Amino acid sequence: MTPFSIHPDTTIGPVALAVSNLSRSERFYREVIGFKLLDRQGNTLTLTADGVTPLLILNEQQGARPRPPRTTGLYHFAILLPSRADLALALRHLATKRYPIQGAADHLVSEALYLADPDDNGIEIYRDRPRETWVHRNGQIQMATDPLDVDGIMGVLQEDDRPWEGLPPRTTIGHIHLNVADLRQAEAFYHDVLGFDIVTRYGPSALFISAGGYHHHIGLNTWNGVGASPPPPDAVGLRHFAIVLPNRSELERVAERVQQAGIAAEPTAAGILIRDPFQNGVVLTHSSITT
Repeated sequence: MTPFSIHPDTTIGPVALAVSNLSRSERFYREVIGFKLLDRQGNTLTLTADGVTPLLILNEQQGARPRPPRTTGLYHFAILLPSRADLALALRHLATKRYPIQGAADHLVSEALYLADPDDNGIEIYRDRPRETWVHRNGQIQMATDPLDVDGIMGVLQEDDRPWEGLPPRTTIGHIHLNVADLRQAEAFYHDVLGFDIVTRYGPSALFISAGGYHHHIGLNTWNGVGASPPPPDAVGLRHFAIVLPNRSELERVAERVQQAGIAAEPTAAGILIRDPFQNGVVLTHSSITT
């Protein structure tokens, strides 16, 4: 295919998860993470931060079983907070709730907390450092996994000691990170066809891609094993995530490339549903549909 770069204003939109117990998941995502309810339809909840924009869709699947190990699917979805103070408030709230944090890291471009929901779906909560502080070397954005300065983060609250009131309205889904079975196939799909730019390669096992120079909108790794199988359809986990183009014409440009590549596409109310080579669902949409 001819070289193509997706529009720089492209972002990641709503993430849809299958869960085993909707009531339990609702309590977690509202009381622990801080989402607000946007819509309830049968066994499906749509959650938001600003009361308008959908960010997370939870669908209860009766009899759902845990996702088997060494399968493709969700590594984590990442909730992007507007500021370091908001990250401090989230960390303090998690401590108050005594909810276990699985990890924390300074990635140079961002500061992040890691945890999992009751179905073991991975979650990152993070804040970005200003873009002008990001370091570029040999055409790649420099990222790392350094210890998080927890004391520095919590020290922000000495000057901004607001009460925790849930996720701030300007919260977004900053990125999504996927387990895949083959990085070359993942690159062919997300870079060659969809047009995301390659930002950073981590040896032979991870690839980070983005639009518009962001540090990454999509992470791809083979840490569950090269050749890993998709999870069974009755497992909890990722059902799809949205790639949000800025307008209809940009969506049509990407849809045309999908068609040229011979990738099956299904029109839906939310946009165009396709699947990557590892059966991760991807909804191509544009901003006026998702808000």
